[in-house]
Amino acid sequence: MENVARHPKKGHKTLRALVWGAAAALLLLPWVAMQFTSEVNWTGSDFVVFGGMLLLACGSCEIALRVATGTCYLLAAGLAVLGVFLQVWANLAVGIIGNEGNPANLMFLAIPVIGVLGALISRFRPAGMVLTLAAMALTQCLIAIAAWIWVDANILVMTVLFSLWWMTSAGLFSKAARRG
Repeated sequence: MENVARHPKKGHKTLRALVWGAAAALLLLPWVAMQFTSEVNWTGSDFVVFGGMLLLACGSCEIALRVATGTCYLLAAGLAVLGVFLQVWANLAVGIIGNEGNPANLMFLAIPVIGVLGALISRFRPAGMVLTLAAMALTQCLIAIAAWIWVDANILVMTVLFSLWWMTSAGLFSKAARRG
């Protein structure tokens, strides 16, 4: 990691291989599990959706590797991408509010949309990414309030977890902005 900090582009080949390799392994995991148990029963569309999510996450990591100004930027971007991936996956798989069929879960789409728009508007600059991640954390909290008021859902633990996740990423982007 220290070499990556001094020479930001050095070591990216290894990171790329790890990211894409992990994505391939994750995509194969349900297929392998289906060979041994009937508990895992994915359809072709499940694999297509999950593969699309992995492709978007890996593509986001590719962008981060190209624009990274150092290790803090890479860690911040990696956290943000992983957080969005996990939240979307959980929302699609079982739902965050009630179950996956609850239309209130559509509110969570605002978070990745804010992330993408903020990244594009700020041109992936660390200072702009700080504001983007802070907006994502605020949106997470507003969704929790809306869920509590209109759906009577208690998603406090998940809200705290992801809000801290977004703010940790924002803090790392802030550190990257000060260094860059």
